[in-house]
Amino acid sequence: MTAGKSRAELTQIADAALRSQPGCETASVPAVRALPNVREGRNWEIPNVVLGDSLISDVDRAVMSVHRRLGRKFYLKDD
Repeated sequence: MTAGKSRAELTQIADAALRSQPGCETASVPAVRALPNVREGRNWEIPNVVLGDSLISDVDRAVMSVHRRLGRKFYLKDD
């Protein structure tokens, strides 16, 4: 079962999950955004990531993993 989260809550969760990945300690997720015309399931995405001192290859891998994992647990509630 998935839980609904606000944009702020989901951004904070995604940011913490990304920073916990190897090599991504300095990366950050400034915001998540809703996918247009998607009402159920994985209805959000991570459009941008600030790299900090992290390598793009580490961040790229981590973003895909974090989005897949969190998308199974959370959906974006209407603001």
